[in-house]
Amino acid sequence: MNKMLLGALVAVGLGAATAGVVVMAGIVDVGADTPHSSFTYQALTFARERAIASRTGDIQVPADLADPERVRRGAGNYAAMCVNCHLSPEAPDSEIRKGLYPTPPNLSEKPTSPPSRDAARDFWIIKHGIKASGMPAWSKGGMEDEAIWDLAAFLQKMPLLSAPAYEQLVAASDGHSHGGVAGHDHGHDDHEAKPAEVPEMPAGKSKKADGHDHGAHKH
Repeated sequence: MNKMLLGALVAVGLGAATAGVVVMAGIVDVGADTPHSSFTYQALTFARERAIASRTGDIQVPADLADPERVRRGAGNYAAMCVNCHLSPEAPDSEIRKGLYPTPPNLSEKPTSPPSRDAARDFWIIKHGIKASGMPAWSKGGMEDEAIWDLAAFLQKMPLLSAPAYEQLVAASDGHSHGGVAGHDHGHDDHEAKPAEVPEMPAGKSKKADGHDHGAHKH
């Protein structure tokens, strides 16, 4: 056997063995509060973008992507499904976004040049998600392609919106609707949820809740 080839096989074997020892010993820190090394982060980013690019070439963007009706419908789904991680115009950072790694992109950021979002890329990511990133495959939850295109259409426009314009568009939307077209509505607008009855509290106990409190408890 060629000595160079033998050396390469030995190196690969040693590398695999070392990686196995590292994994079995639990040395890899999988905590979301410990970032990857610069090399690892760049390698994963490159692999992700290449994987997405290789799968979006045949996706046909609808000719009516700029239709205001698509944008209006997409606004409701964005507010219901995406805003906690990807924010809205002028909104402060959210608790969940601060704790996710990698940090989800702020999709409401104003562009430094005319918007040039890749609608096919947005569609693929929304539909299929990204492994180990916190980005779900919304199609697995029942979201249809038309509704996903509505979201992609909204993403084209959102960075240009002010906070009041965003809120107005969300208010004018159909809310959380997975169908995207009439007759395929999986939203929550057709049936109002009945308010839950508040159980009686034992004597001496207050019915007032503390709300979402991350501070110290009073004793």
